[in-house]
Amino acid sequence: MIAKIGRGSSLYGALAYNYQKLEKESAQILFTQKIIQSPDCNYSLEQLSRSFELHLLANRKTEKPILHISLNPDPKDNVSDTDFENMAQDYMRQMGYGNQPFVVFKHTDIDRTHIHIVSVCVDADGRKISDKFEKRRSMAACRTLEKQYGLISAVEKKQEAHNPAFKPVDYKAGDIKSQMASILSYLPKYYQFQTFGAYNAVLSLFNITAQEVIGEYNGIPKQGLVYFALNKQEEKASSPFKASLFGKSAGYLQLQSLCSHNRIKLKDSPVKESVKEKIQSVIRTASNESEFRKKLMEERISIVVRRNAGGRIYGITFIDHKSRSVWNGSELAKNLSANTFNDWWNNNNKKPENPIHKSSFSQKDAMMKTETSQLPNTPDFLIKENMPHTYEQNSFDVLGALLLQAQAEDYEEKLFDSRMKRKIKRRRL
Repeated sequence: MIAKIGRGSSLYGALAYNYQKLEKESAQILFTQKIIQSPDCNYSLEQLSRSFELHLLANRKTEKPILHISLNPDPKDNVSDTDFENMAQDYMRQMGYGNQPFVVFKHTDIDRTHIHIVSVCVDADGRKISDKFEKRRSMAACRTLEKQYGLISAVEKKQEAHNPAFKPVDYKAGDIKSQMASILSYLPKYYQFQTFGAYNAVLSLFNITAQEVIGEYNGIPKQGLVYFALNKQEEKASSPFKASLFGKSAGYLQLQSLCSHNRIKLKDSPVKESVKEKIQSVIRTASNESEFRKKLMEERISIVVRRNAGGRIYGITFIDHKSRSVWNGSELAKNLSANTFNDWWNNNNKKPENPIHKSSFSQKDAMMKTETSQLPNTPDFLIKENMPHTYEQNSFDVLGALLLQAQAEDYEEKLFDSRMKRKIKRRRL
């Protein structure tokens, strides 16, 4: 189990975040302590707020008296409501907040059911309750609760906690925004793409596309991105989602900066030669497009082909999952351009000429090939015989899981925490 402790100055913000989920029926109040009761056993936002008034009025000098804690068991843990209630009380008691007013919300809006606790860290006399060695004490409390309630140890799964779970978006499953967030929040950190088109090529593996939006606001030019979910026919299957919903890493300016950084980083990297050699080696042994795709997958390389309405290939991108680098064909070599593959697959011309032979493999390239194959957290692939011959918006079916399964994240919570931190920084300035 993992505990996250947030502190802030806005009681309303912490309660409203949870109450909104309550209204959407993706959360429920499991337990309350020293909270004003209503005759019908329902809780209004105002009623919850008034329950903390005496402590906040008595507050002496604590700038951030609001506690917003989440307790997150492993997704495989099956925790009953009664256990969640008891865990919340035990945790608060071990952290020194056992006598405080607090309310426990159970969230069910993501795959991992978890609880949030809203409380205050000043006592009835307005004194701050000590948070000395808080992180250390919190970890100790979590280990105790894991043993007490038979939960999976977060320590044993520490490595997995660093590997986000990437799954293709299923627009029919609902909650498209959360599905997208799990990809868009992490993808730029894991894959090195050098252009917007290359970024979109990677997104296509997960049934997502990004579109630039250009306009004016009060006479000032504005440029941004919106994201769409795609169906199997590569058609937009959702309403547009603004990039700002997914954090800074999914925004236009941040991605532009990242592309520039990646271009410099990959310019003289031995990765380029290694990827090129692997592709050209596959060309020598493949007789058609289907075989070419299959053999590339064995090398852990995805290919995204862009065709126009007439079937002509006008773009081709290679995604190497060992080095996590993304390359347009023409960036690698002239004989790997879109026109070359169009001639081979559509015009029945001979396969691309390969100017490099295996014997010319330099020692540096061989070392690079060995190094990339030993990268930590290298994806595992599931190879299928019948692979699509057109633009693979659903290429993930071929890949299997790109990264190991980890605890699902509540991205709305992540954005809420970021907003709280920004408010604190502005206040300090």
